[in-house]
Amino acid sequence: MAPSASPPTRSFKAVAPVIALCWLAVFFDGMDVNIYGAVMPHLLDDPALGFSPSTAGTVGSWTTFGMLIGALATGTLTDWLGRKPLVTGSILLFSLGSALCAVAPDATVFGAGRFISGLGLGGLMPIGLALVAEFAPPSRAALATGVMMTSYHAGGMAATGIGLVVAPDHGWRWVFWAGALPAVIALPLVVKWLPESPGVLYAKGRSEQAYAVADRYGLERPGAAESPLAGAKGRMAAIGALFAPGTRLATPLLWIASFAGLLLVYGVSTWLPELMRASGYSLSSSITFLMVINAGGIVGMLIAGRTADRFGPVKVSAIWFLLTAAGAFLLRAQLPLSVAYVVVFITGVWLFSAQVMVYASTARLYAPGERATGLGWVTGVGRTGAVVGPWLGGMVIAGGDAELGFTTFAVAAVLAAAAISLVPLARRGRPDRAANREPALAGSAD
Repeated sequence: MAPSASPPTRSFKAVAPVIALCWLAVFFDGMDVNIYGAVMPHLLDDPALGFSPSTAGTVGSWTTFGMLIGALATGTLTDWLGRKPLVTGSILLFSLGSALCAVAPDATVFGAGRFISGLGLGGLMPIGLALVAEFAPPSRAALATGVMMTSYHAGGMAATGIGLVVAPDHGWRWVFWAGALPAVIALPLVVKWLPESPGVLYAKGRSEQAYAVADRYGLERPGAAESPLAGAKGRMAAIGALFAPGTRLATPLLWIASFAGLLLVYGVSTWLPELMRASGYSLSSSITFLMVINAGGIVGMLIAGRTADRFGPVKVSAIWFLLTAAGAFLLRAQLPLSVAYVVVFITGVWLFSAQVMVYASTARLYAPGERATGLGWVTGVGRTGAVVGPWLGGMVIAGGDAELGFTTFAVAAVLAAAAISLVPLARRGRPDRAANREPALAGSAD
């Protein structure tokens, strides 16, 4: 059976099950990431655990260091082992890590649990992004990415709600037991219903299965150009393609944007409650700010996705990062509580979707056979920023200067805006590789 002569019509309805499963998996990813920030005040107030602000920042960095390793490993291995096995493995890892945190007797064991969670959390994101980019209609790819990423912030809101309701009366350990639920809820659904990438199936010589999956979801049947190369040579070729003519300058710019963006995202997710408490707000209000900023993130994903499909994800990402910088700078002031909630919400609208549009830009830059590797390296290298963010926030909190913390995050947002803005210039004069690309690539990075 050969590839079809004319491309099929792909619709959101046809691929909705795939996006829904990715949404569920990333929901628990967001919940697990944000649990740490949601219970941070309780961790610091527990003398048995032995946490200080600097220790908490170090543990947060170990989490994101695990995410760095997980993203780089899965981004490189997913074309070899397949998307589905690595999604299931990632969910299992961050569930086990959360369970280990729940029983941790001291900061060392707790940190080990967060590192294990980080391996799974980092591994899941690039695969989910690659699956959505592959299955979504090309003209609505940015919107599909935004819709999927609303789940991350819904998970963050769930974590904050669990922290507010459970931790004061039952202790922070029960919050981490909730973080083990993905192994019970999401894992069986993913194992049963998540399809494998047609391109990966084709690369493994399973062409009939590849064509069947493509036909079921309205995708073009894969050929050699759309499929990753097999074996170790294929993995090295995919990495080398990130620095081919037309991408060799854009790739490091995407890495810089992702570094600064994730420093911002994970620094804020970890330390916003403590920064607000250091600014004079109450403990309960400070934790609620984390829920408010994630609510803004959900709204922002939908706005950014629709806007990026019209104007391009690079433009949206750059403008959104600059607006985030303005919001972070405003939070330096001692605002009335109601005004502070509004500013935090609006900042959340820009903050998280700015980083997601970096991913949308990445998905459109690389050819289908390079996409998972490109996303893995952009998210993986960007995780160095996620490592630095919690550590840097811990150093600032330890110094007692909340204003400096907000200024630091504003500077990171400006750096991310500058880097992503240069991607269109770096792509000028690239060779025509349209045969290997999705139709939506043309004009998408400017």
